[in-house]
Amino acid sequence: MTFQELLPTSHLSEATRAELTQRLAATSQAAAYEPQFFAPETYQLFVAVAARLFPQPERPVPIPLIAAVDKRLAEGQSDGWRYDALPPDREAYRLGLGGIEQIAQALFQKNFEQLEPAQKDAVIESLASGNPPGEIWQSLKATRFFEEMLAELTENYYAHPWAQDEIGYVGYADLPSWVNIGLNQKDAREQ
Repeated sequence: MTFQELLPTSHLSEATRAELTQRLAATSQAAAYEPQFFAPETYQLFVAVAARLFPQPERPVPIPLIAAVDKRLAEGQSDGWRYDALPPDREAYRLGLGGIEQIAQALFQKNFEQLEPAQKDAVIESLASGNPPGEIWQSLKATRFFEEMLAELTENYYAHPWAQDEIGYVGYADLPSWVNIGLNQKDAREQ
């Protein structure tokens, strides 16, 4: 059963239905979102980085990944953990995104958004490798920043109903109780 099929049913609580509906509405409003924490150019850089990490060419409108990070940072919220090698999230993202621009400049003498797709991938690979060029990476651990950023983007991606549909997840159907079924069997609502 897909998200669209489950949404109007009694399988979802009103709170879950409201949250999922809000996530869908945020998708249609993503183009009009005004960054609250990041400067507009930094926000667009982050969107471009996310588009390389989570390409969504089959979607007319991609799942927005950065607005949730921006809102969280603007509210001064934590995602509940951080590596001790990293500064607090706000500072880590400011430094890390600036560091991505430094990598792009060092490797290709252009801003990240001006690069060809393969060049953007090379910048991200340099970051993930743990030894990228740029002065920021002398004080900010590149691998830890990359892991933190990737983890948060992954959480945002799979929190969206479209991504949950892709993997056959129906765990948001939170009202019926789960029944004991056999190995490799599905409950009726999962069919």
